[in-house]
Amino acid sequence: NCFRLSRRECVFTISPRNCHRVVVLGAPKVGKTSILQRFLGKEVEEKYEPTTEEFHRKLFYIGGEAYQVDLLDASSERDFPAKRRLSILTGDIFLLVFSLDDKDSFGEVCELLNEIRAAKAKLQKLKSPARVPAVICGNKADLEAQRAVSRSEVTETLGDGISFFETSAKDDTGLESVFRAMASLGGLPDETSPSRHHLVSIPTYQSLCSGERGSRRSRTRGPIDAPCAAVDPLARRPSFRSDLRLVLGSSTKHKKPEKCQIQ
Repeated sequence: NCFRLSRRECVFTISPRNCHRVVVLGAPKVGKTSILQRFLGKEVEEKYEPTTEEFHRKLFYIGGEAYQVDLLDASSERDFPAKRRLSILTGDIFLLVFSLDDKDSFGEVCELLNEIRAAKAKLQKLKSPARVPAVICGNKADLEAQRAVSRSEVTETLGDGISFFETSAKDDTGLESVFRAMASLGGLPDETSPSRHHLVSIPTYQSLCSGERGSRRSRTRGPIDAPCAAVDPLARRPSFRSDLRLVLGSSTKHKKPEKCQIQ
């Protein structure tokens, strides 16, 4: 699923070890889309529109290396267990979001975390739930008067080992810690956090990665060697067939074919 970028004669592929998929899950209306918009460096729209499926791709150039982060909001798959399970199995990092003013949404996150652990354990043939790189986000901290879930309740339920942060996507508070935790769990540079890089256009990003620096120097909004990123406007979610091949390929190194793990 790594991005093959081509422009004129310039063709290169981002190394698989630098490609990561973030799967975002949670109940409706908890602010998942707004959090994704913050990560992409876009303005947050306060008008709520139900998400059918969101897939974004952000490309980074940091320390002379190219990175790809795919973001999949799989929340619309709640009523399609096999489809959601496939999304979970292809995830490298998980962002689970609930609203601090909605106790039921926290309960859903707890169930999702258990589902992810069980799915990964089955894929890896483990006898106990797998440890997964998951960040829990309690959003809408700006609605303190309507708070229904306390921090102590979260830690008592999920344990101290989980990465939990209280945020407000509306006010853009607490999200930097969330993004840095995601980077740390996924083995990504800290500079993938929005405050640590500047945005450039896709052509500028291509020129950086291909070494064509001189002709694009004036078009960047910061030093040419500073960490930068570009949002791919044409990114589309990989096909379910390619995702399934990815899962089956990673599930075993045995010679015998493995049964489909998404059932």
